[in-house]
Amino acid sequence: MKIDRLDPNFAAREAGDDLLWYDIRELGVEGRGWSDTESFYDRLPAKAKRQVREPVWILSQNSAGMAVRFVSDSPSIAAAWKLRCAALAMAHMPALGVSGLDLYVEVKGAWRWVGSGQPSAFPTNKLTLANVPKATRRFLLYLPLYNGIESVLIGIPRDAVIGKAPLHPRATAKPVVFYGTSIVQGGCASRPGMAYPAIIGRRLHRPIVNLGFSGNGPMELEIARLMVEIDASIYVLDCLPNMSAEMVLERTEPFVRILRDASPRTPIVLVENIVWQSTLPETKQPDHVRKNKCLREALARLRKAGIRGLHLVSGEKLLGCDWEGTVDGVHPNDIGFMRMADVLTPAIRKAL
Repeated sequence: MKIDRLDPNFAAREAGDDLLWYDIRELGVEGRGWSDTESFYDRLPAKAKRQVREPVWILSQNSAGMAVRFVSDSPSIAAAWKLRCAALAMAHMPALGVSGLDLYVEVKGAWRWVGSGQPSAFPTNKLTLANVPKATRRFLLYLPLYNGIESVLIGIPRDAVIGKAPLHPRATAKPVVFYGTSIVQGGCASRPGMAYPAIIGRRLHRPIVNLGFSGNGPMELEIARLMVEIDASIYVLDCLPNMSAEMVLERTEPFVRILRDASPRTPIVLVENIVWQSTLPETKQPDHVRKNKCLREALARLRKAGIRGLHLVSGEKLLGCDWEGTVDGVHPNDIGFMRMADVLTPAIRKAL
């Protein structure tokens, strides 16, 4: 495998350190829906600061969904990253998922986890992520889900090389764009690569853009108007956990129409509400049943109006049926995220 190597003369060096440190921005960072951002690792463009609510803007400074692909022959991969927020963890989500890095390597055409960067300090952490037998390999490094990033450097020995990964083939180059709630953003994955949009991206071998905003993904039309600026392969809307039934009735149709008017052929996948697992399985859940009913009614009206390319995913089996898929009855653990990906991946593949 040929490496389009970065020039080591531009790598950072530290006294007493036998590594060269490369800024991942030189390798190309995936998951950035816009280039005109206030800070490089923001998820919304700078103009959005005047267009969206303050909580959405603050959450857009989290680096959820961003990743860097690269090729290297190094037998060890180190990283140094500088965080924006001192809160490394949450009560129900570990520091690795909130503020850490997650490294995958390609093995026979599939992505396999190989190591993580577990943060222990603010603002800067530096450590070795993985050691592997020396060979030229493709790597995929995910950035934090619930913290912001000032910088990320990859460290490799001075006699190793690193370069940009080959571009996605044209047929799979456009990103899958996810919009929704804390679940979309990645709460509460144990590490960044276990958020369900990341899992789906690996399975489909496509880049993703994660527009999950914790507690703040209720199909706001301002977000729809921003989303159409992304040349997406498909839009996935997973918003119902942040919405009431009345909001579903009020917002679904205008939100979808904004997307469809701007992108007549881009598929749109609408995801029903998960089944809350904070009560016994036999407990009736009229709230989520009503929200899902309203979503189906809105979808039927859109189809009747001639809007095509709309797809619905049932929420009944998203987390499984054994009540082991969450950390708190709502937010998925890694099992729950794998199950969500198992349901959503074939639905997205079919829609594509």
